[in-house]
Amino acid sequence: METLELRTPRREALVRITPALTDLIAAKGWQDGAVVVFCPHTTAGLTVNEDADPDVATDMVMAMNRLIPREAGYRHAEGNSDAHVKTTLVGPSLTLIVSSGRLQLGTWQGVYLCEWDGPRTRKVWVQWLRG
Repeated sequence: METLELRTPRREALVRITPALTDLIAAKGWQDGAVVVFCPHTTAGLTVNEDADPDVATDMVMAMNRLIPREAGYRHAEGNSDAHVKTTLVGPSLTLIVSSGRLQLGTWQGVYLCEWDGPRTRKVWVQWLRG
């Protein structure tokens, strides 16, 4: 298992991790198989989404805040219940195909860490599955 570590910039942000995954795949010489990408945090998750226009990431944060407001009478005492709900909706993991040493994503797709309770230092675990 490999670990990526990154610092998120603010309380809520979609942080592009595609380059870090691409670099890791190249450095390890992984060719044909898949990577399982897992975020071991209860207030951050992972998603694949639009990677050509950075406004999409901003819009995703805005939409999540409309759906799950920060203050909504939650019972959890830490004040970050909205982050837990957002993480549950996004999910903690992805399985991504690697073919001929390249991460297989659609033309406009990228991989993102979804931070809902930052800024923090986050880990992302990556496990290679041979094809």
